[in-house]
Amino acid sequence: MDKIKRIALVAHDNRKKHMVEWVEYNWNTLMRHTLVCTGTTGRLVEDTIRQKAGGGIPTNYAIQRLKSGPLGGDQQLGALIAEGKIDAIIFFWDPMSPHPHDVDVKALLRIAVLYNLPIACNRSTADFLISSPLLDREYEQQVVDYSTYIERELG
Repeated sequence: MDKIKRIALVAHDNRKKHMVEWVEYNWNTLMRHTLVCTGTTGRLVEDTIRQKAGGGIPTNYAIQRLKSGPLGGDQQLGALIAEGKIDAIIFFWDPMSPHPHDVDVKALLRIAVLYNLPIACNRSTADFLISSPLLDREYEQQVVDYSTYIERELG
């Protein structure tokens, strides 16, 4: 992983308020990295950072907005993970509400674990992740080679 990380930010509807509060608190750190957000979360993150930055977003700041999760944003994010284009995920998911795209959410979590990405699913873990000294330096990520596992399973 490079010094500048590509951080995905995702929040279910009932957790968007928590994401906005977290971004308000951490916006200065987040602006040193590239952000990838799904749907409405991306708009809220961008608005929050713009407000905290005094109305403008610096030209060196980058945010990529994907589709809304239920409209394929979770799958877009999964594809970026598989392509090695995401370094960490902050995913404030709502464990108390059913979601029409639960299968996509599970697939996203699975692919993040498969590619050994740091993933925070609540504010406490997100706080630990963003305050890690590893966030602002290069990091040699260990990825498990599953090819022998797949060959063994498929015969």
